[in-house]
Amino acid sequence: QVQLVESGGGSVQAGGSLRLSCAASGRFFSINTMGWYRQAPGKQRELVAGINSSGSPNYADSVNGRFTISRGNAKNTVYLEMNSLKPEDTAVYYCNAGIFYGLSSSDAWGQGTLVTVSS
Repeated sequence: QVQLVESGGGSVQAGGSLRLSCAASGRFFSINTMGWYRQAPGKQRELVAGINSSGSPNYADSVNGRFTISRGNAKNTVYLEMNSLKPEDTAVYYCNAGIFYGLSSSDAWGQGTLVTVSS
């Protein structure tokens, strides 16, 4: 089984920055797309940003231009650089990865890391 371990959440004031990290460990053949989702209280989980194995990113309109997603050289890590944070960015952020085991594939999720942005 694959484990995704996130780090980097915390509390900042509006306009500040945070960097989230996520590392995958365990037995797998390869990782396809990795991404970050978030869930605010009372709201559904939503995609924030994703990046495929070739490094092509995509962003939610609400974060485009403020957040940057990237993958590490080993391709089993993903980062989310968050700048110009707004109170509406407050949420639990979850790392997601599409795992290929050779004969099957599945999604893996991290445990979540809380980001709180105060006005």
